[in-house]
Amino acid sequence: MCGPSDYTIHGVHHHFGWDHSIPPVETVAPGSTLFFECNDSSAGQLTADSTVTDVANLDFSKVNPVTGPVYIDGAQPGDAVKITVHQFEPSGFGWTANIPGFGLLADQFTEPALHVWSYNPDTLAPSLYGPGGRVPLKPFAGTIGLAPAEAGLHSVVPPRRIGGNMDIRDIAAGCELYLPVEVEGALFSIGDTHAAQGDGEVCGTAIESPMNVTVTLDLVKDAGLSMPRFTTPGPVSRHLDEKGYEVTTGIGEDLFAGARAALGQMIELLVKRHNMSAVDAYMLCSVCGDLRISEIVDQPNWVVSFYFPRIVLE
Repeated sequence: MCGPSDYTIHGVHHHFGWDHSIPPVETVAPGSTLFFECNDSSAGQLTADSTVTDVANLDFSKVNPVTGPVYIDGAQPGDAVKITVHQFEPSGFGWTANIPGFGLLADQFTEPALHVWSYNPDTLAPSLYGPGGRVPLKPFAGTIGLAPAEAGLHSVVPPRRIGGNMDIRDIAAGCELYLPVEVEGALFSIGDTHAAQGDGEVCGTAIESPMNVTVTLDLVKDAGLSMPRFTTPGPVSRHLDEKGYEVTTGIGEDLFAGARAALGQMIELLVKRHNMSAVDAYMLCSVCGDLRISEIVDQPNWVVSFYFPRIVLE
């Protein structure tokens, strides 16, 4: 169970877009600790009993729900909200999907695919991946942000200056995240919880998993912060490092093309070496492999690398 909190924000209080006109569900003082119930990114459309047909029938007007918003007393534009992430309470259920039209290689993987995960929410032991392997888990919130100053409803999907759908796996327990405030009260929301993800979330989904999270919201006056920043409490990849990595690269004038090339080569390697389908390899890369910019100074060509942790398949 998560630790004690001053407030509980139930999952029924969620919204599907950023809009500073959405009424806050709670008003809190700086320094308050809150317990949030977070839905998965499908808002419950995908369940433990779902099949690939359900992926094809997803209602995209109801994806990436975030719980909130919460009004923080005294927050004004120019300030920053400091979010201390204390603890996650996982559900034990998750899913990973290839959603047509979404993902780094959407043009190559045009058919829907789905893997349903079952994991131990108490021990967070590595979770079995059907075609083979076990994935080490590391819960985090993929979407965590404040309301933007610009009026109107804005999609949750792209990340923004005030945070949002950043999908940074290292914003995990113990992390301290700072977000710039653009509107009075800041209007904080959180959701899109994951049990594991690789850097890049290359197929567009991670281990999407409903869970609860406890955070403390503090206020830094006149912070002058222009973009999100965060501090981690310690090493960030120890759960994957133990047996090293297989690494493929993409080299050329375009970082995006390089990322696609590095990922494509890793998928080919996994298919040949471990006899899995290409789409299964693609989804597995999304939940545990890391895209990295290895070199960006020796123009005109840059190097993007894809790191796949050997511990998953050994």
